[in-house]
Amino acid sequence: MNRLVLWNVDLTLVDVAIVTRDAYADAFRRVTGRPLMKLTQHNGRPDSEIIFETLAINGILAEDEHLPAFLDALAEAFAARRGRLAAEGRAMPGAKDALKAVARLGGTVQSVLTGTIKSNAVHKLTAFGLHKHVDFEVGGYGEEVYPKATLLQVAQGRAGRKHGAVFDRGNTVLIGDSVRDVQAARIAGAAMIAVATGRSLPAELHEAGADVVLPGLANPSEVVAAVARLTSPARQAG
Repeated sequence: MNRLVLWNVDLTLVDVAIVTRDAYADAFRRVTGRPLMKLTQHNGRPDSEIIFETLAINGILAEDEHLPAFLDALAEAFAARRGRLAAEGRAMPGAKDALKAVARLGGTVQSVLTGTIKSNAVHKLTAFGLHKHVDFEVGGYGEEVYPKATLLQVAQGRAGRKHGAVFDRGNTVLIGDSVRDVQAARIAGAAMIAVATGRSLPAELHEAGADVVLPGLANPSEVVAAVARLTSPARQAG
């Protein structure tokens, strides 16, 4: 294996915002005993960060036990609603075909780099049949309290240990929809394919430093061509 492709999940591969908000409301009620009044915008941030901000904007002083309790409650609440994902959410156009096409590139490991906690990321992708080409074991997830750039390096290390390879700036690509994704790739050392399917505008993604900006995943051949070019031996040598 000589190529690592990491995918963001929400608004890159799937859109399940309705179910996610409902699960957050349930988890908040379980942990605090109060109804959720406000939920902060995700915008590419990890669940661990969103939880602390959500507690704060709802007038709850965060204590040490809040994060693990909320993560457990969120996993349970989301699992209880996983049957609703396909009916109330959607796979982003072209997501399944893009994953399949990238999987055909020789020596490619595909995983996720997401703010979503691991169990919920698995549910989200499985609901739409997007899990088949994803190695969840080597990904980076929202329960891990690292900045996203550090989490990308953690995922590189996990993939490297599993496959006996070195994954670095020359052979790692992140595919995501937010400026935060682009910033993480730039800091951590990875190529970046940005898709304008989330809340960040194409101009913002370009300005943040994405190597390639695509309108979405609807043309899998564009995605594959970009991954291949960004991880070519010539680029690695440069």
